Amino acid sequence: MRYLTAGESHGPQLTTIIEGVPAGLNITEEDINFELARRQKGHGRGRRMQIETDRAKITSGVRHARTLGSPIALVVENKDWTHWTKIMGAAPITEEEESEMKRQISRPRPGHADLNGAIKYNHRDMRNVLERSSARETTVRVAAGAVAKKILAELGIKVAGHVLQIGSVKAEKTDYTSIEDLKRVTEESPVRCYDEEAGRQMMAAIDEAKANGDSIGGIVEVIVEGMPVGVGSYVHYDRKLDSKLAAAVLSINAFKGVEFGIGFEAAGKNGSEVHDEIVWDEEKGYTRATNRLGGLEGGMTTGMPIVVRGVMKPIPTLYKPLKSVDIETKEPFTASIERSDSCAVPAASVVAEAAVAWEIANAVVEQFGLDQIDRIKENVENMKKLSREF
Repeated sequence: MRYLTAGESHGPQLTTIIEGVPAGLNITEEDINFELARRQKGHGRGRRMQIETDRAKITSGVRHARTLGSPIALVVENKDWTHWTKIMGAAPITEEEESEMKRQISRPRPGHADLNGAIKYNHRDMRNVLERSSARETTVRVAAGAVAKKILAELGIKVAGHVLQIGSVKAEKTDYTSIEDLKRVTEESPVRCYDEEAGRQMMAAIDEAKANGDSIGGIVEVIVEGMPVGVGSYVHYDRKLDSKLAAAVLSINAFKGVEFGIGFEAAGKNGSEVHDEIVWDEEKGYTRATNRLGGLEGGMTTGMPIVVRGVMKPIPTLYKPLKSVDIETKEPFTASIERSDSCAVPAASVVAEAAVAWEIANAVVEQFGLDQIDRIKENVENMKKLSREF
């Protein structure tokens, strides 16, 4: 499977075209809109979330709530487009209109794609860069992830994400009883944190950062349960599932690090404290006594839960000014504001869920059959049976 996204932050719409989704999958617009609504929540979000109520339209590839096997097109309208038709329209404009154009940007913001993108594509107006590099694009990535989640749910594979840390505040209580318990508790939390007390402290940290004209980052975790053994491969570097998951997480705006299981903590431990001992019983077959490696060995799934974490840096657009240089005058200035989120970590956990779900679904569809969801389901069950009896 693959998908492409198109659209600018203040353009008329965002679009994704998804190719390779198996036929026979039950899906509705409400399935997708549920995930889009989750992305828009979270303590610390800015005014844009009050303007937009994201709703996806399925414009191809689905008939009577069943996928056809043909490409699926999803469209999300930008409600704010009415205020940007002149600035972001596709129609040509006169030189006079261009000279009078408002919201042109010649001042790159530190930490953004502005300057590097302008140099790469030779844009004197850096709005051409920031409109596409904006995290607004993750709207349709979450939509694609919603489709992936539906595939996984059909196969008995569950995905959940939550926030482990915002700023210096870390969740201490993380021992959830089941993935359903984790979902239930974190959906009620304004910061998607399982630890209620840590959640309150996280909100206070966000409010403090906002009051100081600053922003704040954090760590999110995604868990995948119900995977068969052997998804991915050891035979080539580009077929290792953990490398694909790492790339997916790091492709999310502002994410700067990724780890699996105990992750970077492994550097300070002996091998006997890192590797997971193999056990067997008649009911489950082969499992691991622990899950320090996060459900992946040799680039393949072990059947244990996949545990992946991503580190999100603080949003680089600040009310507290940072120094930069105007590309037209070469004069120094203090960077301007284009958006006002003080923390997007809770929303980013939803995006991370979508990114991980897509890679998992893609790997499963590729390995267990391409065309029909029922065939894939049968093949996955056969693989689970084989691994139990191996």
